[in-house]
Parts: sequence; structure tokens; C-alpha cells
Amino acid sequence: MNILKSFQRRTPLGWLQLRHDRGRLLVALAGIAFADVLMFMQLGFQNALYDSNTRVDRAMLADIILVSPKALNLQNLSTFSRRRLLQARDIPGVQTADALYINNITWKNPQTRLTATVQILGFAPERPAFKLPEVNQQLDKIKLPNVVLFDRGARGKYAEAIAQVEQGKPVTTEVERKTLTIGGLFSLGASFGADASLMASDQTFLRLFPRREAASISLGLIRLKSGANPQQVAAALKSHLPGDVRVLTAQEFVQFEENYWKTASPVGFIFGLGTTMAFVVWVVIVYQVLSTDVNAHIKEYATFKAMGYNNGYLLGVVFEEAVILAVLGFIPGVSLPIVLYQFAAKATALPIFMTLSRVVLVLMLTLLMCMMSGAIATRKLQSADPADMF
Repeated sequence: MNILKSFQRRTPLGWLQLRHDRGRLLVALAGIAFADVLMFMQLGFQNALYDSNTRVDRAMLADIILVSPKALNLQNLSTFSRRRLLQARDIPGVQTADALYINNITWKNPQTRLTATVQILGFAPERPAFKLPEVNQQLDKIKLPNVVLFDRGARGKYAEAIAQVEQGKPVTTEVERKTLTIGGLFSLGASFGADASLMASDQTFLRLFPRREAASISLGLIRLKSGANPQQVAAALKSHLPGDVRVLTAQEFVQFEENYWKTASPVGFIFGLGTTMAFVVWVVIVYQVLSTDVNAHIKEYATFKAMGYNNGYLLGVVFEEAVILAVLGFIPGVSLPIVLYQFAAKATALPIFMTLSRVVLVLMLTLLMCMMSGAIATRKLQSADPADMF
């Protein structure tokens, strides 16, 4: 209670000093807001990279996934023998083991007739392969030859074609000199590697790739019996299957994809470097703002020292200024990225959006950086002689 009362009686010198020169205050707030916007945008783009490229991975209806050891990521998969699925079914706890075929194809946009890269996923329509209700409700449609389901979250101009499909009108396009019919829609979204995704039966997939053998599959989707432990079954599969196949739990497979974009992909490196540079620029801007403010009021601080106030009191004043600048600068710094996120998401069809965790992270870092910069900026005061200031 005594501490609270003393705080209430304390004169808000930091706020009074900031308010005294409103022009300098606005410049300082603009600098901190710009630094926050820069950090928010880099973090948003980086998160969109990881999120968009793991959408398909997270949508797979599987507890354990078999993949070739040569696979780099979902866009660069190697194949392995379907016999491994038959062997996997012998392991206690395994309920089903199904094949999934994945490849990128170049197709003609049914609306603009321009070519685009899309990812096609083929599986036996007798059993769901994805945790997507829209897909699972339309499995009968893809049983028909050369009929696919199209991703309404695709990147590009597809509004007219999507509207026609929603009205029940047939929409056809050309792929590898073959005609495909869009029989239905689902929602997933584009990624950095493909403009859209297509869901097809395994037979339609193999017709599009006649050189592809049915026995050479891209992934094995394994579902476990109720109560089975994924880690234990995965360990049993690793010891039972030969080395030409890799066993990953569903979470490990998502992490496998994300690690590729974080470490092996040039795009991931660029975004990581951009985030690091944004943080460095952010620290420099915040330090310059606080340092400039301290230097502008150096005589006032020296006067306080001459009156008997110690360095701790002066540091408290600077901390007060730092917190005020951090909070006031953060308001426009978080508001503008929300608008920019919406604009970028609409332009790229990527999952760029604000998250509460990112808001809290940047706010905490802003407060921390402002206080650290203020503490560094006051080092000059500790050795300053008030008599030298006048």
C-alpha cells in the first residue's frame, strides 16, 4: 500500500517531458510504430510460409505416415513400393494402411486459359484420406473417370469457374492433353509451392501420369485402432519395415515439412534473414529514439543530479518514458499490419493474419527493447558532472 501511495504521489516527469515537445514525441512514436510494423510483417510472412506449406500435411487423415527417405518435402517426394503398406498391416495396432499419390501438374485455368501449377492428390475414394468434410462428402463424384475436386482457396482468377461449379454447371479444363472435369469444390488454400490443390481418385491420377506405376506410391497413410499408442506402433513399424521407407507420426511429418522450409529452402532462409534484419533495425530505431530523447533533456537530468537525485531515480524517469513510448507507438504499430495482412492475404491467397500470440510477443519485445535502450542511453548521465552541462 505504501508503494502504491508513493507511486500515486509521484510526479509523472517522463510523460511531462515527452508531452513538452509534441513534435519530437510524434517523431519518436512514428519511429517505434515503423519498427513494430516491420517486425509484424516479417513475422506474418514467415508464419504464412510455414502454415501454407503444411496445410495438406495437417489435413491428412492418418496417425502415422510412411514416406521415402529420399523425400525432401511434399513438393519433392520420392516413391516407394506399395508392398510396405501390406507389411505395415501386420503390425499390432494398425487398422488401415492406404496409398496416397501426389504430384504437381500444369493445367489451364478454366477461366483465363492461362497455365498454372497445381498439386494433385490421388487416393482410393472408397475410404477418406483427409480430414476435410467437403471432400469426404463428395467422394462419389471423384469415382467417375477424370473428375476432380477443386480448391476454392486457389491463387489466381477462378471466381467465374467456381461460381459455375456452385451452380451445378460442368467446368472442364485441359491437363497433359487430357480433359478434366471439376465436379465439386473444397477449401484448403494455396501455398508457396502450388497455386491450388486437386483431389482425385487414384485411377484418375494414374491416367494423368501413364508412366507412373500403381505400385509406386508417394505416401502411406496409416490409421491406428482405438487405444493404440502412435509412438509404440511407429517404433514397431521402424523395426519391421526395411530402410527404403521412413516412418513418421502425423506430428513428426508436419515438423518434417516445416523443417525443410526453415532450413533447406532458399525461401525459408530469405524470410528468416528478413526477420533477423527486421529485429536488428527495430533495436537500432528504438535505441536511437530513446537516446535522442535523453540527449535532448540532458540538462534537465543534470539539474536533478545537482538537486540530489541519484542515478536510480533518473533511470526510473527514462523507464517511464520508454514504457509510454512503447505503448503509444505500439497502437499504430499493431493496427496498420492488420490492414496490410488482409491486403496481402487477398493478393496472395496465403494464410497471413494477426494472431494474439504475435501481438503479445511484439508488445513484450517492444517494452523490453525500449527499457534496455533507455538504460543504455542513460549511461552518459552516470558519469556526467552537472557543472559541465551549463
